[in-house]
Amino acid sequence: MRETIRFVRRGQIVEISNFDPMTTLLDHLRLAEGATGTKEGCGEGDCGACTVAIGRTVKDRVVYEPVNACIQLLGMVDGAEIVAVEDLAEGSALHPVQSAMVEKHGSQCGFCTPGFVMSLFTLYQSTEGPVTRSTINDWIAGNLCRCTGYRPIVEAAVAACSGERADRFRTANADTAGILSFLNDERDVFIGDDQRFFAAPASIDGLAALYEQHPSAVIVSGATDVGLWITKQLRDIPKIIHIGRVPGLDGIEDTGRELLIGAAATYADVEPYARAIDPDLGELFRRIGSKQVRASGTVGGNVANGSPIGDTPPALIALGATLELRRGTRSRVMPVEEFYIDYGKQNRASGEFVTGLMIPHLKEGQVFRCYKVTKRFDQDISSVMGAFSFTLAADGTVREARIAYGGMAGIPKRAKGAESALLGASIRDSAVWSKAFAALKEDFTPMSDHRASAAYRAETAHALLGKALLEAAGAPTSRTRLIGRREALHAAE
Repeated sequence: MRETIRFVRRGQIVEISNFDPMTTLLDHLRLAEGATGTKEGCGEGDCGACTVAIGRTVKDRVVYEPVNACIQLLGMVDGAEIVAVEDLAEGSALHPVQSAMVEKHGSQCGFCTPGFVMSLFTLYQSTEGPVTRSTINDWIAGNLCRCTGYRPIVEAAVAACSGERADRFRTANADTAGILSFLNDERDVFIGDDQRFFAAPASIDGLAALYEQHPSAVIVSGATDVGLWITKQLRDIPKIIHIGRVPGLDGIEDTGRELLIGAAATYADVEPYARAIDPDLGELFRRIGSKQVRASGTVGGNVANGSPIGDTPPALIALGATLELRRGTRSRVMPVEEFYIDYGKQNRASGEFVTGLMIPHLKEGQVFRCYKVTKRFDQDISSVMGAFSFTLAADGTVREARIAYGGMAGIPKRAKGAESALLGASIRDSAVWSKAFAALKEDFTPMSDHRASAAYRAETAHALLGKALLEAAGAPTSRTRLIGRREALHAAE
């Protein structure tokens, strides 16, 4: 066991042995290091002012991803390289991204600028050759600016990424990868005592044993939700178990029949596999949070958290996905829909945790659609999330229907009445649609909150079912969607 965390800063190994389990990376940078270029804005991973780059080895190469330092726990960066805005320039020579921001007048008040610079730094490191404006817009969707405007910032990104990529981080990539490999010693990390600790087990058996011993501990993977418990809800979380060091929990395997996802696999890593199952599923993943959120947040965490407005559970339920749970040495498997019992309550025993998910590929004749309705298109929480799976015979008869919604009840839930109304009928029969709409009203009694009224949710759920039926019956999405069409996933630039 190791009683310290270790990471790389400016080419040097930093080792820390004493910190509170709830310490955020942002607080460490600003308060302990005095690296105040990283700003504190919203405190919930929404504005991007706190963006830093985290480097980890992937196939013997360091890959840099943006993260929100305000909700990234310090202990989670064990074994990684941390790059903040102060680290980019070499003396008086600015980094190409910084130079482009100056030349294109990409900053006014400057508060948001460090976060933008760091997001564009990860774009610079992660791509080769010129990048499109749509790619840039997606990359900075998690960074807010209210005085400069996005045009000069996008132009700075275009300029910085227009030529050959050459900076000292690329030059030192192999050396940095070697240092990070040295830090990966495969030992359990435990800092604190039995009453208050941060732990990062290095094996699935170690994780199971520790959680069985401390079932009141909070399991953290990406902390994109738990981080808000700390910064917004001001909860005291004395025991934190991070699963990011457990080998295999971040694994993804496509068997051809099903997609197997480890509980610590991030949205960013799963997205291309999800898109291969269905374009709508891939687009759903692309719209979950921002680049910063998708680089840290996990599908397993989204499911285990049990939020009634979580993005992935309705889609997973409609697809008939299953999850695996483990407690001690025992494991069990259940359909995702059976995991949710009531608001804030899951079908999970004390000391039991989610280890992975299985999503089946679409079968012949199966049509899948999912729609996320939010107040703003990018980086927002669902008001209503609808997912629909129809298995059709050659003549259009509905052999199976699975309809699931988020935001319509205290848990993600199937619309069993609407499903029954469609079974055995033609997908093109408008009279059957009317029966399904009527049944849908009986399936849910939505509530009103600050995101949407009950009436809005009921009407939107009705409209989404109608859109899914229309598309399943053969209507092109050019008739049913303004953007995100399946025939062309993004609007023209």
